[in-house]
Formats: sequence, structure tokens, C-alpha cells
Amino acid sequence: MARILPKRKAKGVDFCDVDDNYYIIRSDLGCFMYSANFHRGYDLNIYSLHPSCQGGDHYLAFDNNTFYIIKGNTYRRVSDMSKEFDSVVYNLHPNCQGSRGVYHKTSNINKDSNAVEYQLHPNCKDALYYWGTKSYSYFLKYLQYADTFSIHPDVLDFLPGGLGQTHGPTFGKWDLIKMISNDSEIPVTWEKKITWKVSFTKSKLSSIEHNWKVNMSATFDLDALIAEIVKLQFSLSAEHGGISINTENENWEEATEVAETVILTLQPHTKMYMWQYKLSLGKEDVLFCREIVFDENPNPPSIIPLLPANK
Repeated sequence: MARILPKRKAKGVDFCDVDDNYYIIRSDLGCFMYSANFHRGYDLNIYSLHPSCQGGDHYLAFDNNTFYIIKGNTYRRVSDMSKEFDSVVYNLHPNCQGSRGVYHKTSNINKDSNAVEYQLHPNCKDALYYWGTKSYSYFLKYLQYADTFSIHPDVLDFLPGGLGQTHGPTFGKWDLIKMISNDSEIPVTWEKKITWKVSFTKSKLSSIEHNWKVNMSATFDLDALIAEIVKLQFSLSAEHGGISINTENENWEEATEVAETVILTLQPHTKMYMWQYKLSLGKEDVLFCREIVFDENPNPPSIIPLLPANK
């Protein structure tokens, strides 16, 4: 099964929470998700993430009006991650910097006041993500222990690599659109209008956002968000349910059919095959690429007509 992209590979992606208010930050998407319960998928709301709050190394929450974004050797305190209210930047104490494989507890990350350091229990090591409240510590991991909870599929869809868990891995393939043949003894010029589908079939992924409420700016609507999530899924490695390709230059508008007049001259007793490249997520074809290939070979082309994903 495809695996969720871990925090060490996902810059600006993190969890934080306050009591019964849980947050997932996706800097790469420019937004964050709020939920009242990750296990049951309650009250899933998505908000814009202010540019100054994006790209953090870690995200912490003290209460619903106090958030901390750690970047390098400094941290930013804001009262609202979507609007950067009351923003103040502080230096991060050296003892609170870096990663040492321990659990460091302090009442002030600027002064490292009342600091205590603990070794992690073996069952708590090597988690994908860590976060906590004043009363509890949480981590996301595949192994099952006592007092564990699953993540609701509607929440998994928002995580990098989550679509690979809920929908299945992605893959690309060439689809035969048309086969043209000349069985005569003379060359034949063939002219005909051919119709094929292009762009993004969002309707096949309507289940992704059925439980989401989007509270974002008008310039970043739900359709655009879903397209970005799928686009990023394609860019991931096979380990995380992707195919390691860059689809930035494809048309991510809702899929439509296009028609074009094709003129070909076929030699006697020859055939011509028209192929289109498409990308699938699990069992669904979701992106019909612009690339069309005409070839006399009855086998699908061996090339991948898209650039590799940026590493």
C-alpha cells in the first residue's frame, strides 16, 4: 500500500491542535484544515494560510488564538494563521533548535524556561508526524498499539500521499483513440474529424471534498485545490502512491471533448494508430493529457510524454 509522505520529506506540512481543535497545515497548497475530530472526520474546514505563515519547519498551538511557526532559528507568533494577526517574530533558543531524537519540554522556546528532556519510548519513535496539546501527545504511525485511532479517509485525502491510501496508486498509460487502415493497393489520403477528451475529470474525484467546507479567498476555490492535491500526488514517488512526473504544463480545467480534422496519407496495406496519454488514480482515469501520437506500430508508445517531477 502507498504510504503517507513523512514530515521529513514534506517541508511546511505539519499537525497541531488545541484541546478538541485539530489542524493540518499544508504550506505547499497554501492552506490548512481544521477538524473537531480527525478520527471521525468532524467539521472539516479549510482556510487560506497566510504567506508569512507558510514554509514553517514546525507548527505549534497554545490556544485557538495563539499559533507558533518555527522557521530555522526563529519562530513567529500569530493569532490567526490565515490573516497573520498580531504577528511577532522571536529567536528560538539553541536548545530548542534542530532534532536530537528526544522529547524536549519547555514553557518558553525563546528562553528555554523550565526545560526537561526525555528519551522517546521505542513505540513512539520513527513516526510520520508528531503533535500535542497541553494534556496529550500524538503521533501518526502505521503500527498499531493500545490507545490508537485511525485517521478518517476525508482527512487522509488532505495529507500528502493520502490519495494513494484512499483511492489507490497513480499510473500512466497510452489509450488507443483511433485505428486507421488502408487495405487497398494504392495510397489513400484519409481526412476525418476526430474527437477525444482532454484535461482534468474532476467529477471522478467528487468524493474527495464531499465532507469539506472551504473558507478560502475567491482566488483559490475548491476545484483549484483538488487539482493541486491530485497534481502533487502524481509528482510523488511510487512509494507514496505517485508516478514521479510533473503535470504543471497540462490543462487542469474540467475535462471537455475537443475535435480536430486529421489528414493522413496511408500507403497500401498499412495501418495508423492514434494514441493519447492519460493518468489514472486508482481505478479512475482523471487526467487526459494533450499529447497525441500517430504511429504505425500497433503497440503503445514506450515514451512518457511528461517531464519528471522536481526532486
